[in-house]
Order: sequence, then structure tokens, then C-alpha cells
Amino acid sequence: MTSSGLAPAITSSDRLALRTLQVGAVAVPLAVTSYKIFELDRFFLPKELVVHLCAALCAALCIGRRPLPASVAGARPIGGGEPFLSARPVSQGLTWVDLALVLFLALSLASCFAAPNPWLAARALSISLAGAALFWSARHLATRGIGDQVVAIAGAACAIAAATSLLQAYGVRTDFFSLNRAPGGTFGNRNFVAHLSAIGGPLLVYTVLRARGVPGALGAALGLAATTAALVLSRSRGAYLATAASIPPLAIGLWRAGKLPGARPGVMRAAMLAAAIGVGAAGALTVPNTLNWKTNSDNPYLESVRGVVDYRSGSGKGRLKQYTNSVKMTAAHPLLGVGTGNWSVRYPRYAPDGDPSLVDGNMTANPWPSSDWVAVLSERGPAALLALGGVLLGLAVWAHAAAWRARQAEEALAGGVLGATLLATVVVGTFDAVILLAAPAFVAWTAFGALAERSGSPTMAGRVLRPPRGLRRLGALALALLLIASAVRSLGQTIAMGLFSTGNASAIAMAARLDPGSYRVRVRQAEIASGRRRCEAALAARSLYPEADAARRLASGCRRPTSTARRRAGGA
Repeated sequence: MTSSGLAPAITSSDRLALRTLQVGAVAVPLAVTSYKIFELDRFFLPKELVVHLCAALCAALCIGRRPLPASVAGARPIGGGEPFLSARPVSQGLTWVDLALVLFLALSLASCFAAPNPWLAARALSISLAGAALFWSARHLATRGIGDQVVAIAGAACAIAAATSLLQAYGVRTDFFSLNRAPGGTFGNRNFVAHLSAIGGPLLVYTVLRARGVPGALGAALGLAATTAALVLSRSRGAYLATAASIPPLAIGLWRAGKLPGARPGVMRAAMLAAAIGVGAAGALTVPNTLNWKTNSDNPYLESVRGVVDYRSGSGKGRLKQYTNSVKMTAAHPLLGVGTGNWSVRYPRYAPDGDPSLVDGNMTANPWPSSDWVAVLSERGPAALLALGGVLLGLAVWAHAAAWRARQAEEALAGGVLGATLLATVVVGTFDAVILLAAPAFVAWTAFGALAERSGSPTMAGRVLRPPRGLRRLGALALALLLIASAVRSLGQTIAMGLFSTGNASAIAMAARLDPGSYRVRVRQAEIASGRRRCEAALAARSLYPEADAARRLASGCRRPTSTARRRAGGA
């Protein structure tokens, strides 16, 4: 009981959810396998497994819980922690941002039924569901007065990812890193780490300023130095732009916080920030590293800065071509798109010869387009993009309102950091797949939820719908069960990679049973099988990627299976 005789704000369920996020912040960036033949999935599938498990547990523990009564708002949680922001009533009603997110998920689910490859559709949908579960769970935890801790957890995940990138940049060699796009660390690609560094920068700034003790502030400052150094070394132009875009809202939040009553940022903490950023940038530019950039410039990092908006050559020109062809896909499927997660399946049909997004075999170089927003538009349709845009616009409005209408320094700072994190996410998502991937989704949605409540924005906006508690609990249970099923599938896919890597025919057959949606496994199964089983595997591969040359070649001469044969192929 609190001193006022009220029930404690933080329950054992809240503490367990917070511990879950803490474990996830460490496990998500570090989860990786050494199965090099699966050069992308060996980095992503283990991370998806962790994110699904974290989101499922958080959904079960947080979503649908009883709301706090108005009289508890403003109380200090048991065991310390930040007090609630004001005496505003705390409710679990849905805002229009929540409704837009629900609409986005519903349209994404509907688009799955239009997808030619249902396995890719289920995988992409599960990441969106996990992001929503983390967003709502973080909102709930912030109403319990531990929003700052949740923000610190999201920032820590970015710092750990950056640390693995720095280890590779300064000479560490391991099978858990990839040499192709160094320094990608445990993400296999420097751009992915750079995106997280850009998103995590404002979160770590917030944590340095809001940490309750000097050790916590120093830890966040070290994390900020690591993300700054990783960002510089990455030479990621999209991340550079995102960092620049995040500075104005962050500066506004800091300025407003300095003018309001409450816990204002101190001089010592500001000095920590300046030192962390300066040491990180200077170290990246001056300390010798093992990176071997292929460039004619004496300063490759300055070259990247100069070419940050270059769209006439290189990857910028390729992106414009890819976006144009993806819009053609959308025009042909204007209602629900080509299917959630199915851009790579359909794109070869709309791409001309010589398209830089295609590789040998009439397959796309990556399983997603170089933009979150182009991916949503082409895969899930214009309505889904508008719904997701409504979520992001709503968060931007909340951030603006919090920064300018805040009554406490804490609120203004949280609003500025929310705006900075949101802008960084939107910018990097314009140039690559970001929140459609598990690790960035874990960081971004968790941070959005915690900062939105911490700034008081949802209560400023008001609640537009208050569903019955029973309906909320039923929705939370359904979401948790779906995420558990997704985690089981991610585990099966990870095991299948190991079986496939042995090269043994029986192991590959078992891998096909565990991961029937793996194109690589199906093709290899068809290559080493004979007779009826060869055709079953070849036709299964062709059903996954109808435009791929290897699948079409292997399936030539095979008749389409009957429904019985298709069921056998699914378990082959």
C-alpha cells in the first residue's frame, strides 16, 4: 500500500513485464546464428523469435489490465520510481491513434489472404502484431510510473547493437558477423545498425538526462558514445539524414524543459551529453579501424555526407527505379496490395530487364523494398499505408502538443524526444526497411508507447472509445496466442537452417517439414530428390516464388498436384 492507502501502482505483473523487456533489450541485438548460407535469415530469424516471445509475454501481462483510478494518478510507485505526471485520470480507453493502429493491423491481416506466398505473409504480419503489442504494453507500463525505465531499455538495445558493430570495425572476427556489409556486427549489415543508432540516439539522450543516479547516466552516456561512433563508421546516408532530422524536435523539447517547473536537465548531465557525442564522433574519425572502404576519397565519411541526397547515381538511382516499379504493382492491386510480405514474390513481374533490384535467377536482391512506406503501399495497399500514416501523424501531433503545452519539464522533454525518435524512424524508413524488421520494431514501438504516455499526450488527446474490460482481455489473449504461434514458427525456421546446413538429404527433408515456406530448402530438396517427391518439392518451391528461374526449371514437366498431393507436399 502507498502512504495514501491506495493499492501500489506497480504490480508483480508489471515488474515481470519490465524484466521481460530488459532481457529482450539484450537478447534481441545479440541473437544470431552462424549458418552462413542463410545470410539474411541467420541474423533476422533469431531476433524475430526473441521479439515474438517478449511481445507475447508483455501482451499477456499488460494489455487488458484494470485501469488506474484517477485518485492514484500522481502517486509515487512502491520502491521509488517516477511519480505519475499529474492528477489527470488514467484510463485504458482507446485514442484515435490506437484505432488507426488497429485498422492497420486489420488491413494487413486482410491482405494476407491475397498473398500468393502465405508463409511470407504470416511472417510479416507477426512483426506488425509484435510492434503493436509492445506499443500498448509500453503505454501501460508508463501509466504505472516506470516509463523512463522503458525508454532506457529501448535505448540500451540500440547501444548493444552499436557495440557489436564497433567490435567488428576494430578487428574482432567471428562467424556471427558478416564480412559483406561490415561493420554490421550481429545484424550483418552496417545500414541496419546505423538505423538503430539514429533511432536510439534521442532515447539515450533522454536517459542521460532522466537517470535517477550517476551510474545510470554514465551508462547511458557510454551507450550514446557507442551509437555515435557506429553511426559515423556506418557511412549510412539515410541514418545521417535521420539524425539531422531528429535534432530540431529534440532541441525544442530541451529548450521547453528548461523553462518549466519540475526536474529540469542539469548542467552536469548536459556536459555528459556533449562529452559522449564528442568522444564517439572523434574516436570514430581518428582511431584506426579495420574497415576497407572502396572509395577514391581521402575521407570516406565526408564523401558520404556530401552524397547524402544523391539520387542521380548509385543506390539512390536504384531506389527511384524500385519505387517506380513498386507503384506499378500497387496500381495493379489497388485494394489490398500484392499481399503482406509478398513484395519479393511479385516484383520480378513488374521489373524490366537490368533492374538493379534483381539478381541472377529472377529473384530480388532483398526480400523487401528499400522503404517501409513503399513496402506497405505495394504489399498491403493504399488504405493500410494511410492507416499507418495516421498512427505516425497522431504520434507527431502528440509530440508537438506535449512540447508546447506541457506543464512540467518532464512532459516537455518526453514530447521532444518522442518527436525526435519518430522523425528519425520515418526518415530511415524512407530509405530502407526498418519497422518491418523485428529489432527496429522492438525499439521503435516500445519507445513510442512509453514516451507518448510519459509526455501526457494521450490524456491531452482524450479517449474516443472505452471497450469493456472483458473485450480488452480477450483481445490481449488472442494477440498473445498469435505471437506465441509466431515464436514457435520462428524457432522451427531457425532449427531448419541448422538441419539444412548439414547437407544431409534426410535432414533437408526434415527442414522442409519444419519450414515449408523456405524457398531455398524446397529448391534444394527438389534437386536431390527423385520421382514424385522431386516434383512435389519443385512445385512447392514454384508456388512460393512463381517468377524464380530455378523453381520454374525444376518444375518443368511436372503436373500440378491434386489437393491430396498438395497436402503431402506441405508435410514432405
